[in-house]
Amino acid sequence: MKVLSIQSAVAYGHAGNSAAVFPMQRIGVEVLPVHTVNFSNHTGYGAWRGPVMDPQDVSDVITGVEERGAFGDLDAVLSGYQGSEGIADVIIDAVARVKAVNPKAVYACDPVMGNAKSGCFVAPAIPDLLREKVVPVADIITPNQFELGYLTGTAPDTIDSTLASADAARAMGPRTVLVTSVERPDRDEGTIEMMAIDDEGAWIVTTPHLPMKANGSGDVTAALFTSHYVLTGSASEALARTASSVFGVLEETHAAGSKELRLVEAQHHYADPRLEFEVRRLR
Repeated sequence: MKVLSIQSAVAYGHAGNSAAVFPMQRIGVEVLPVHTVNFSNHTGYGAWRGPVMDPQDVSDVITGVEERGAFGDLDAVLSGYQGSEGIADVIIDAVARVKAVNPKAVYACDPVMGNAKSGCFVAPAIPDLLREKVVPVADIITPNQFELGYLTGTAPDTIDSTLASADAARAMGPRTVLVTSVERPDRDEGTIEMMAIDDEGAWIVTTPHLPMKANGSGDVTAALFTSHYVLTGSASEALARTASSVFGVLEETHAAGSKELRLVEAQHHYADPRLEFEVRRLR
């Protein structure tokens, strides 16, 4: 399996491609990373250095990959943090060109905007660009609950309302939706959930909620779910493997008291996930 991954990169710590690439490689996926920003560290620190890549530069890198004849071998295009509003058109164009060569390739969009605690942390134009231009051409989207609500103009909180919001998102174009950071009021205390919805049904998995901030965990989640889903064709299996792997990383990170994901130290959780969490079918 080969993935063209278009998202941010950081030198210190793990976010964007700097979080997503290694877990995919560890499960046997060949990754072609293209960076939308090249920062010293993720923006959660409040200060960082480095450039937001010019959309033309990003496009040139992708064109260079195309000129090597790589598009026909791609199984998926994955996008995350876009950096600047001009990147949306670059991604949409790249997806169209990949699919023209290989119609079986899928496009997975992680619509990075923000979260319920911090609100939006991207350039003001990006959320609307994601909703109006990017998400409609995606096959898979991996929003958190907050981002799903923004995309669909809904307020998902219960299982039923989150399913309805996911169906509204699927009506926009994507056939598969992974909803992360699902926090419904009636869940068991100290837990958090993920839901996956596609044409075959809907599933939910519950894991412990660790008391920590984990920048980059969403990027790992999107990368692993996309990879497992494309490899297996099963949303429930992809959900089970992703939940197990991501919780393993978070558990090791929390135990170490680290501000950054223990991405390398926890690599056995990608290669051999414990599959300790039950995936329940909702419909």
